[in-house]
Amino acid sequence: MDNERSNVQNSSTTSTVGQVIWRFVAAAVVLAITAFFTPGFTINNIWSLALAAVVLTIIDYLIVKFTGLQASPFGKGFVGFVLSAVVLYVTQFFVAGYAISWMAAIIGALVYGVIDYFIPGDNKL
Repeated sequence: MDNERSNVQNSSTTSTVGQVIWRFVAAAVVLAITAFFTPGFTINNIWSLALAAVVLTIIDYLIVKFTGLQASPFGKGFVGFVLSAVVLYVTQFFVAGYAISWMAAIIGALVYGVIDYFIPGDNKL
């Protein structure tokens, strides 16, 4: 009986780790594509991209945890779009090698939302 319970717990832990890794990779890919297509939005190297994906995920998680609002352009309409632009902009203060202007954050939120719509998987934690 304990062996069955242990197997179930190990299986759920493995799937949770896999889900977190998949969400991180998907978020990094979406962010890289967004930076590529958005003028005024630069990410200097792969480490800045990885750290920015982590920071964006953490900021999004905190916003959802404390306000219940999704910081996704298509998650909550106009509020989600504005939150997404703000999150993209604020991330530059936490990540070296990540730079974005306000106008690029607005365009980037739109690009991020469109790309996020087509990439499979839930990027939220």
